Amino acid sequence: MQDVEKKVGEAVEFVKSKAPFLPDRAIILGTGLGSVASDLKNAFSIPYEEISHFPRSTVESHEGKLIFGLWNDVPVVAMKGRFHLYEGYSPHEIAFPVRVLRLIGVNILLISNAAGGLNPLFEPADLMLIVDHINFTGRNPLMGPNVDRWGPRFPDMTEPYSRRLQKIALDIARERRITLHRGVYAGVLGPSMETAAETRMLRAFGADAVGMSTVMEVITAVHMGMEVLALSVITNVNRPDCYEPAPLEQVIATAEKAAPRLMELFSELVKKA
Repeated sequence: MQDVEKKVGEAVEFVKSKAPFLPDRAIILGTGLGSVASDLKNAFSIPYEEISHFPRSTVESHEGKLIFGLWNDVPVVAMKGRFHLYEGYSPHEIAFPVRVLRLIGVNILLISNAAGGLNPLFEPADLMLIVDHINFTGRNPLMGPNVDRWGPRFPDMTEPYSRRLQKIALDIARERRITLHRGVYAGVLGPSMETAAETRMLRAFGADAVGMSTVMEVITAVHMGMEVLALSVITNVNRPDCYEPAPLEQVIATAEKAAPRLMELFSELVKKA
């Protein structure tokens, strides 16, 4: 882990040397939601490939850069492009950017993702506030030796998603008349989509939505003492008795349809958090 500490430290120093400011709020943008970054004022970008030891995004819809800017007059940094286990990255590599964000001063992390709906009450383009998750990936970014200065060996996970931030999000949604479901997110390895039988199992386990991201990042953020809020855009609803394919083009299009409402929520959240 000394090597990982060294690499994270080098990435932190590089970002600090380039960034116009060091915000305390960060946003991770999911599939089809990169357009949210266009709302940042006075934007300054650092491509991932320029940052020492930073992973490279291989997913077509994930551009790959840190964007610093003002959102609702609040300094933020957005990750436009994230990393997934199914790309072949290790949990430690997915944790890397979150650790860098924390060490440049971020203490509030807002996360968005595109997810398949499991709750039959959901519809495509709905928004879901993640209140908890189930880690079905069989992986954990905290495996191996612990870096004590980053966080405890056995971090408490009774509140991985900040109840304080959830209340703010729900209040904003109510004020803006935005429908915002609450639910449990099931994180899976991917990249194959769920079978009908897997959908039934996940629903029986209490999950309301399923996706291939977020869980590694949240565990890392909690380990480092960050407050986390995560929202899922429901891109399709998995109904096992009348199962239909969900091609990537459809997923991206549905996420883009929901992006304005997501942007409205996040824009107020960064100000009120």
